[in-house]
Order: sequence, then C-alpha cells, then structure tokens
Amino acid sequence: MKLSIVIPVYNEESTVEGLVNLVLDAATKLDPKVSQYELVIVEDGSSDKTKEVLKKSFDSHDKISLYFQDYNQGKGAAIARGFKEATGDIIVIQDADMEYDPCEYPILLKPILDGKADVVYGSRFKGDVARVLYYWHYLGNQFLTLMSNMLTNLNLSDMETCYKVFKAPILKNMNLESNRFGIEPEMTAKIAKLNELRIYEVPISYYGRTYAEGKKIGWKDGFSALWCILKFNLFTSTSESFSSSPESILKELRQ
Repeated sequence: MKLSIVIPVYNEESTVEGLVNLVLDAATKLDPKVSQYELVIVEDGSSDKTKEVLKKSFDSHDKISLYFQDYNQGKGAAIARGFKEATGDIIVIQDADMEYDPCEYPILLKPILDGKADVVYGSRFKGDVARVLYYWHYLGNQFLTLMSNMLTNLNLSDMETCYKVFKAPILKNMNLESNRFGIEPEMTAKIAKLNELRIYEVPISYYGRTYAEGKKIGWKDGFSALWCILKFNLFTSTSESFSSSPESILKELRQ
C-alpha cells in the first residue's frame, strides 16, 4: 500500500521544517505493508516566510510534492487540494504546527492495515499525554462533538481532531465544500452517510499550542462548525455528498 500524508500549511515558518522532517522520519518506520509514501504539502498563501522555507528545504525532495495556493483560502481548501493531488491508497491529515506527533502513525494505521477499518480518527481525549490548556476550548470541542454525534449517530469522542485517516476512495469521491475549519464536521457528516463504512477511533497524544505560540482557531470558527454540523447532516443528501453512489464506493473499498 501507498500512504499519502496531506499537510496543509499556513504561517508556520517556525515549525514547518521541523515538522516535515519528523514526518519523513516517521514514514520510514511504518509497517512493511506500507511500501510507499508521499508527503503532499499545500501552502495556503502564507504572509510570513513559510513558502520560502518549504522551497529552500524540500523543493527537490523525491518524496514531497509542494503545492502553493495563489492566496489564503483556508484550511479546508488546502486539505481538499491535498486530497485531490494525493496518489496513495490511504490518506492521513497532518497539521504543520507540532501539536500532533507523527510517531503515532502506526497507531492510526493499524486498524486499516489489519483489515478492520475504512476510517480512523485519533482521539486526543483517549490518549495518555495531553497538554493542559483552555477549558472553554475543551467544552466547545465536547459540545461540537456531541452535536455531531447526535446527528450522525456515531459515538466519537473527538470529532474535531486533526488526525483522520481514510482509505483513498472515500475522499476521492467526496464532494467537499468547507474552506475553513468546517471541513472537520463536514467530513464526519459525510462518512456517516455511508452506512456500511467501518469507522474506528484510537488514542493519540496532543501537544497543544497557546495563541501566543501560533494557535489559529477561534470562537467564530466554533459557530461556523456548528452551522456545518447542521448543514451537512440535515440539509445535504448522500448524492450531493459524493460523486459516486455509496454502493460503488463500498465495492471499491472491499476490493
């Protein structure tokens, strides 16, 4: 199998080089079933020197494909671009801010490699290590996860997690609309529409940042996420969510 690691990047000049090197190191230590890997990095019109850092350090790397958005479009748009460009059988999302540890890829990939899962979420609330940060962020996350679970009928503990892993046919057939952080509830709502999809959750560590350290998500994004939960669960049909029928997607997954 081939693994595609999609990395959306915006204004991360201080962390992106170190993060990419960690990902490269982790990718060389994967299960033998993962015989190939690629990094698909989408730079989302940064206003700092992120673009220059990426070009200088990784422009000629044979395992890395760099894509540069013409202007800042949002995390969701960068992720969707990464999904489009990815060529792997399995796709994982990796933030560029050092909050998530690439060394935990084996934990994330195991349910898929064992033939048990089609989608895996990494839960920050089931892991052993998590930085103590903002109480109201925690409550907001729990509220959004609760609302999402009520409408999807899934029992996730961390819907907003960055670490999501998918078999590629799911994403290649998914019609994504959200340009910002609404991408998380949108993807969750749409995978829930494929009733026979096997979704797992595994524990991960979390090394969160403060706003002074570069954290970007804010309270406005919370309201946007709530709207996305309602929109993509209640007002978006399965046929609108995917470019192929659920039957054909599931058939491709089981081949």
